Amino acid sequence: MSDHDYDLLPSLIGYNLRRAQTAVFLDFTEGLKDCGITPGQFGVLVLIKANAGLNQTSLGRALGIDRSTVVAVIDKLEGRGLVTRAPAPGDRRSYSLRLSDQGAALLAQATGLVGEHETRIAGDLTAAEQDQLIELLARLGAGP
Repeated sequence: MSDHDYDLLPSLIGYNLRRAQTAVFLDFTEGLKDCGITPGQFGVLVLIKANAGLNQTSLGRALGIDRSTVVAVIDKLEGRGLVTRAPAPGDRRSYSLRLSDQGAALLAQATGLVGEHETRIAGDLTAAEQDQLIELLARLGAGP
């Protein structure tokens, strides 16, 4: 840290999570700058790939984000030619999402870079510590 007195901050889960999240986000952004995607967009692409035909409502629920945020992210990804959106079979009010060929190629490239990012950010942790950290964070956030 620095020469400052942080009082109770270092003992707070939220404070430490925020500092860690900032460091992780900065490393992700730097490591994936050539892909031009954010951590949130990466998550969207991963979920669409794993659940081809997923609709925007289900995507929002899976990510814990509201409908307007989903629409904005999909608009951006569709505008870049990474995602296709078509009326869902049987429900013209809903859209079915798929990765385009360009989106699949970008996701493959990004996935490799995310692996490198994960190695960098967890470099001081053993494999068991990494597993434990992920389990603890999932319990705090009631992850998947």
